[in-house]
Amino acid sequence: MFELPKLNYDYNALEPHIDEATMKVHHDKHHQAYMDKFQAVADRYSELKGKSGEEILTELYKLEVKEEDRVGLRNNGGGFVNHNLYFSTMSSEKEVDDKLVGDIEAKWGSVAKFKEEFSNISMAHFGSGWAWLVRDSGGELQVYSLPNQESPLSKGDEPIFNLDLWEHAYYLKYQNRRVEYIDAWWKVLKLIP
Repeated sequence: MFELPKLNYDYNALEPHIDEATMKVHHDKHHQAYMDKFQAVADRYSELKGKSGEEILTELYKLEVKEEDRVGLRNNGGGFVNHNLYFSTMSSEKEVDDKLVGDIEAKWGSVAKFKEEFSNISMAHFGSGWAWLVRDSGGELQVYSLPNQESPLSKGDEPIFNLDLWEHAYYLKYQNRRVEYIDAWWKVLKLIP
């Protein structure tokens, strides 16, 4: 049975960058709905009982399930797992991961250049989806975006952090101004300066 993780901060803790009203709707409504629908599909298969959302997404294309259920697992499981990571990597205070910062600097030359590339990928993403920082199967850092609720886990990559590009993540405060939302999100992402 999946459980909706509680936020590690109050709904208003990320203000003025991410507003309280968005956090309430985003976490309590959207995130909850993804989890409930994911659970409903997973419950159809006894072999999925006891598996985590991450395990299901990692094995997604090897599972012996109906194709429409695979789609349901991808869309709703991705929505649940992707949001778990998104909410857990934000905070009102930075908790910098020095190893990650070192790896970013080694690959991109500086955190500023990395942020520029990540932001550009986020802005260029068409429609709904996610921007990701991942470690690929060779341990290399990669940045890319995926549509809808797809997960890097299903590609064999290890997610480090992600940015929700669905309008529900920012529309109440930023409307169609995605670039302002991206700039604000950097201020609440806790892992890098």
